[in-house]
Amino acid sequence: MARCVVSALLLLFSLFSVAVQAVPSPDRWSYWDKVDKNSEKVVDHSEWQKFLDRYVKLSESTGMFMVEYGRVTKTDKERLDTYLHAIAQQDPRTLNRNEQQAYWINLYNALTVDLILDYYPVKSITRLGKGWFRMGPWKDELIKIAGQNISLHDIEHRILRPIWNNPRIHYALNCASIGCPDLLPDPFQGRRIDDQLADAARRFINQKKGAAFVNGRLVLSSIFDWYEDDFIDEDGVLKESNCSAPPHKSGIF
Repeated sequence: MARCVVSALLLLFSLFSVAVQAVPSPDRWSYWDKVDKNSEKVVDHSEWQKFLDRYVKLSESTGMFMVEYGRVTKTDKERLDTYLHAIAQQDPRTLNRNEQQAYWINLYNALTVDLILDYYPVKSITRLGKGWFRMGPWKDELIKIAGQNISLHDIEHRILRPIWNNPRIHYALNCASIGCPDLLPDPFQGRRIDDQLADAARRFINQKKGAAFVNGRLVLSSIFDWYEDDFIDEDGVLKESNCSAPPHKSGIF
């Protein structure tokens, strides 16, 4: 199978430690695999929206949405903590499946931003985490929901990936690294989740860090290498995901 080529040494360096965390296969956490199909509950992400409005800005030089961590006030940090506390009081199993998916994506992104702010300024998220040989905070338990301690690893690899089995999720999660998909300026919402995931996919694939031709060769983000099984089925065919699949890897060296 052809290997994915990283487009720049900066991307390779910033994502090396993330790769260690990203390679595990999905491990379905059955506790969360429950849904109320008839639920019309809508989770309030308005405080997260206010934070994004204030601090996520489009960089003219890079074309990427960037979080202006250095501008975040103490009051807005406290409001972000309050938002996380509020949604942690809700049991996502009582929501319909689309609302659940938006819940977990927003939680992952907000927790990541909150974690960076706790230690700001920090050069790399990979320098955070518990333990002597820390490789990042992804397996640290950061929040309790419905009686369960939750880590970023749990949200990504034990809930979102195995329950939804949708490769577009990778375009929605932000790991606070330049090579990751941008943190977008709008929260994900259950009623718009499919359109939002499709938009996130198109945006990432059309960015240089997602896919680009360099000296006549197609260069892809390492995301497509690390999560190859999420994007390509056992026959080597791209999984259908509403026009959001990455370019085919055939011929890439």
